[in-house]
Amino acid sequence: MSQLEGLRAALARAGVDALWVSGPANVRALTGFSSSSDGKVLVTAQGALLYTDARYTVQAREESRVPQHIARPPETYEHAASAVKELRVGFEAEHLTVAGLEDLRAHWDATLVPTRGLVEALRLVKTPEEVQAIREAQDLADRVFGEVRPMIRAGVRELDVALALELGLRRAGASVGFDVIVASGPRGAMPHGVASERVIEDGDLVTVDFGARLRGYHSDMTRTVAVGTPTEEMRRVYGAVLEAEEAAVAAVRPGVRAADLDALARGVLERHGLGEAFAHSLGHGVGLNIHEGPGLRKGSEDVLEAGMVVTIEPGAYLPGVGGVRIEDLVLVTQGGYEVLSRAPKERV
Repeated sequence: MSQLEGLRAALARAGVDALWVSGPANVRALTGFSSSSDGKVLVTAQGALLYTDARYTVQAREESRVPQHIARPPETYEHAASAVKELRVGFEAEHLTVAGLEDLRAHWDATLVPTRGLVEALRLVKTPEEVQAIREAQDLADRVFGEVRPMIRAGVRELDVALALELGLRRAGASVGFDVIVASGPRGAMPHGVASERVIEDGDLVTVDFGARLRGYHSDMTRTVAVGTPTEEMRRVYGAVLEAEEAAVAAVRPGVRAADLDALARGVLERHGLGEAFAHSLGHGVGLNIHEGPGLRKGSEDVLEAGMVVTIEPGAYLPGVGGVRIEDLVLVTQGGYEVLSRAPKERV
């Protein structure tokens, strides 16, 4: 079943006749069109139509798997009006702005119904082509990390490490999937400690979290490395996080509840007295967005399926002292799992 066929079945279950798709990743998933600035899709029982403006005429023709109509609002809405007349039309509540909703109401004789997650649900399980794209993005990131690892030493600024990672990705034809995190010493206590001007010191643990974006698809990986000899306490923390990470990865397989994986890793850290230091969820899906479903967290109702690509990234953060996070990118397979991130995990 194609994603458009799957979406039409989802529309019927949601009680709507059509869907106005405005989230850029969802537009790309349904059509192949990659512009993040102007692309909308109207999906009805009869077909699908991509709307974009004249800047993207050639790009839309080359990329889109569905027919296109080139126009700017309000002509966009006027063109679609006849197709949605007197229908119940869903819109993506998490993506459409209030102004965008008002524009639809002004031009359409239709009942507009907010929806959540209809396309995202179809994107949870990746196609073989998507898995290959993510695999190639991660292979590239692994290679770049290996090239940059020797420069993570005392006397080097966090910013310079981040710059080297970004430059390596760009030279390879990719871009950074998100702001590069390089957090050394006490700054390691910040889970999202993007690179600063701090100079790495002897004895620091340095957390590096980065990913590539290649042909629209992302990778994601974190390694915490030692510069010199860390304190005994931070070596203990590192060992506990590594134990939690490896235990959670080993438990990945189809049918496992995402919430149970989070609880497994959290339980390991709790046994080491670090439960409160684990300040975020265990992981998330990766694909056209760096953060997407499934959500590996307490309370999640997601269940792993073959073809999902997820992160496993437990961490422990001690304010004023430092922190550790170790993250692998993992493909759920029919028989269990495959770790896509191959950069070595150091034994501190």
